[in-house]
Amino acid sequence: MAQYVAHRLIQLVIVLFGVSVVVFVTMHLLPGDVAQLLLGDHATAEQLVRLRTQLGLDQPVWVQYLRFVEDATGGDLGTSIQSGHPAMKDVLTAFPVTLQLTLFSLALASLAGVPLGVLTAMRQGSRFDGVVMTLTLFGVSMPIFWLGLMLLVLFAAALGWLPVGGLMPVGLDPPRVTGMSVFDSLWSGNERMVVASLRHMLLPTVTLASVPLALITRITRAEVMAAATLDHVRTARAKGLDTARVVLRHILRNAAIPIVTVIGLQLGLLLSGAVLTETIYSLPGLGRLMVDSILSRDYPVVQAGAMFIATLFVLVNLLVDLSYAALDPRISRA
Repeated sequence: MAQYVAHRLIQLVIVLFGVSVVVFVTMHLLPGDVAQLLLGDHATAEQLVRLRTQLGLDQPVWVQYLRFVEDATGGDLGTSIQSGHPAMKDVLTAFPVTLQLTLFSLALASLAGVPLGVLTAMRQGSRFDGVVMTLTLFGVSMPIFWLGLMLLVLFAAALGWLPVGGLMPVGLDPPRVTGMSVFDSLWSGNERMVVASLRHMLLPTVTLASVPLALITRITRAEVMAAATLDHVRTARAKGLDTARVVLRHILRNAAIPIVTVIGLQLGLLLSGAVLTETIYSLPGLGRLMVDSILSRDYPVVQAGAMFIATLFVLVNLLVDLSYAALDPRISRA
């Protein structure tokens, strides 16, 4: 097991190197001049040259990259051109918003998707199965930005049941403890803040959970149907065990690894794919920070954000792999 973890950590270093190269080169291939963007159209040639020198943009790209790698190995991922803060500080400030949205969406997708998958597998071919499978097909195919806009128009603009966007109403901000509005509101003990934060998170959570909910439901259904045909499951049924016990102790135990794999992959994908949802609902999360930084050519923040997301993705996959041993002891003995 230790050898496996070491192998995955080495893989993490390789992934981070590849991400840093791709992001660095891509950002430098974008049209436009960072100095011109920062100083405006009325800047003089001398001012532009001075700023390019100050930012190190007058050096060849490979020299800039080597300097970035040297600084990054020392924990310095640069300073944001826009805010003047350390790039990683901006990333870590925005990350709790994305983490909260991701956890809520994954919880909704898992808590609804697994039971729906089990029920449809147990009632294969029924009208209920057909309706759920049709809805999951729509869920997989539906663009998130379209769903988000439709939910926003219906429940916020037309009916007025839910807020248009943002984390909290204006003037109602809980003391920052975790950076996650719902948990900070709970920490404050203010019931009004808790209700307001939950109302603001409802539409973004449903929007982001739509695709993973559909995928988890379909994968669970397929794996439960396959596990139900195993010999020991048939034997358990022949002995007269009730359906709930057969499903929980025999079927789900055999179907658990593929389901956990899908849920783990969805966690990584949700962390890196919250950009559209955060943009639609005006959430100041990591995805929106990355978009704003790309548009403003804020190289350090884009690089820091991309490497942070890549690290999380690899670590999540590592944790999912390690969880296999707990689900199936045969793996730990292999």
